[in-house]
Amino acid sequence: MFGVVGCKRDEPRRSEPPPASPAASPSRPQGVGQAPPPAATGAPSGACDGGGGALTDAISAPWTPRSVEGYCLDPQGEIRTYGEKGKLSMDEVCTMAFDGECEVYKRFGLTRVVSYRYVDGSGSGSSVEVNVSRFRDDAGAYAMYTLRVVAGDPAEAGTPKPLEAGAAGAMGTGRAYVWRGTHLVELQYVNEQQSPEALSQSSAKILEAVGKAVGAQLPGVAQLPAAARALPGQHLLPNGIVFHPKDALGWTGIGPAAVGFYRDEARRWRALSVARDSVQDAKKSWATLTSRPGTQPMPAAGLGVDEAAMVSMPVQPGQPALKMMIARKGAMIFGVGDEEYALREAAQRGADIESLRVGRDRFIDALRAWSAQSVLPESADAGAPTPKATPAPSRAH
Repeated sequence: MFGVVGCKRDEPRRSEPPPASPAASPSRPQGVGQAPPPAATGAPSGACDGGGGALTDAISAPWTPRSVEGYCLDPQGEIRTYGEKGKLSMDEVCTMAFDGECEVYKRFGLTRVVSYRYVDGSGSGSSVEVNVSRFRDDAGAYAMYTLRVVAGDPAEAGTPKPLEAGAAGAMGTGRAYVWRGTHLVELQYVNEQQSPEALSQSSAKILEAVGKAVGAQLPGVAQLPAAARALPGQHLLPNGIVFHPKDALGWTGIGPAAVGFYRDEARRWRALSVARDSVQDAKKSWATLTSRPGTQPMPAAGLGVDEAAMVSMPVQPGQPALKMMIARKGAMIFGVGDEEYALREAAQRGADIESLRVGRDRFIDALRAWSAQSVLPESADAGAPTPKATPAPSRAH
């Protein structure tokens, strides 16, 4: 399989990301996979009259606002730090800050976590729990962000919607995510007195406000990694990118790669973008990509690329075969392939899946869009415009 659910997949599948739980207290650690402790009760009216709680962590203080839209740092709470220059160890972050999947964070290069809480100064009982994770590099932080946002098929209605915050942001029901540079911010709205419908409405405003406030002050450049920037923006599903620092779609060590999910009315496909630092590195990635049985060279003449090929993607027994057409241009590699979700669903209901496959015409059109957008023919370090996710036509939803 390829995309988020590839044949060789590091991340566990789930229908929705588990919530971060910074409300767990040091005296009552939250075990991985255990039910979280009861949420802290809301602050009383006037709790923010003094401006909010103290910024006790010198590292995060410059980009942590004390108050946002009537909410403030909990004056009765604490800012907890884990890992590098933190009061608690990185092992403790697994039992006290994250509700499962801590090893996934570590695999992407997690180095530090800061946890704190905003409370509503009006006394509504609402709060916003915040986890800020720092990673070794931008690639690891962005990869974890995309894994949080795209937990399954991004075309599904429950996928978090784009949020203009930081370098990339997304907001779902009662939760939001912001990424910039080496940091991933996870926000969760809490109010035990509200119905799910009321919570959905009341959470959106404050999550957006906090997400934008924190995202605007986070350190780091507000741009996507080169592989993600090079993906064509036309027909890209909102928040439809999954980033892999080095391994993607079952290939090992191909380098930083982004997988984009696309839809044009009823037609769906995926695109692969790999950005290497040099042509030599890109050739090594190309050799890996084309090393599997079933690869068929394609004529590159007329495509404006250095080489092209059709590759077969291995799948689970009983699943439809998947094909992808790939091309290399300098230090960049681009591919367009079948949409696994669409083919699998069609096969389950006995429909003709051949009509849903990506043909050469679609590959050529996407390749031209990629070539026009990507100005990285020799080096992935060159600049390129950031793709804007273009929402699909309403009739396709």
